[in-house]
Amino acid sequence: MALELTIGRVAKLAAVNVETVRYYQRRRLIAEPDKPHMGYRRYPADIVKRIRFIKRAQALGFTLEEIAELLRLEEARACAETRALAAHKMELIDRKLTGLAAMRKALAGLVQQCDRKQPTKGCPIIQVLEQD
Repeated sequence: MALELTIGRVAKLAAVNVETVRYYQRRRLIAEPDKPHMGYRRYPADIVKRIRFIKRAQALGFTLEEIAELLRLEEARACAETRALAAHKMELIDRKLTGLAAMRKALAGLVQQCDRKQPTKGCPIIQVLEQD
């Protein structure tokens, strides 16, 4: 018989809390084992690997919907489609980085206005943000 784990042990080994395991079940990212009569659900040990996969994918910016697609593609051994999904994610990240760089530049300009210490009627940052 294969090693089976309680939900608490699964959560601990995967470094998540029990509610995360339950949430992934509701989102159908992991299977929920049947509950035996007068007993506790027992999870296969490989569920820990799946949860770690989900967490690593989230750390790379994938949404849970995209992770579900990655899992589907993995089962289908569809490497080209997986690559396309990852390349699309990189494009989105590049766009976000461009936007963040523009925001940083704008904020740096505002901070420089404050650093000039010119006598004004208040904070230059607040004044700029209040403008129409």
